[in-house]
Amino acid sequence: MTGPASGTADSRPRSGLVLVTAGTICGIAWAAGFRSYMSELAGTSSQIDWAGTFAAILLPGAVTGGLLGWAEHLRRTGGRSRWRWLALAPLALAIVPMLMPGALVQFLTRGLGGGAVAVAAIALGGGYAVSGRGPRWARLVTGVAGAALLAALTLATPMIGGVRLALSEPRGAWVAVLVASFVVVLGLASAIPHLPVVGPSTDDRTPRA
Repeated sequence: MTGPASGTADSRPRSGLVLVTAGTICGIAWAAGFRSYMSELAGTSSQIDWAGTFAAILLPGAVTGGLLGWAEHLRRTGGRSRWRWLALAPLALAIVPMLMPGALVQFLTRGLGGGAVAVAAIALGGGYAVSGRGPRWARLVTGVAGAALLAALTLATPMIGGVRLALSEPRGAWVAVLVASFVVVLGLASAIPHLPVVGPSTDDRTPRA
């Protein structure tokens, strides 16, 4: 069956699949690049294994990217009821690693994994701050808090990596730029669920099927 109606009906699922796939690929690329930052911090003690790399880092990156891709599809097609809950997508970066055996205990007792929590928090606050949605004071507060966390994460590079990653050294400066740029990109992507919807209706109070 052909015609305008069928063309519209067929194109929306395909566009959703394309955006989710693109988001997933971007999320994997982001996580794979961020893994290099973690390797630089650890130095010679860095270990690459299947669970720690693919399950705890690449998987949550893929989940986050896929959910943000789905959010962009919903945004482009008029939104849905409660679709803005997808703004919590970056939490996958903090939650999934904690599901690894012993990870939660290590976090509570030694603070290991706190960086993932900080990255997720920066993404949540930064995405809201740059979206233009909501009260200006709330966006200002979350923006300042996110910027402070980003600065702390960047300045912690030489504290964790030692003299070889001093910000006055080329390698240290590169690693600082790497982590800062990656987190900013994630924050910008996390703004998607806050952006205005486009389509037949832009009233968030009206449930959409």
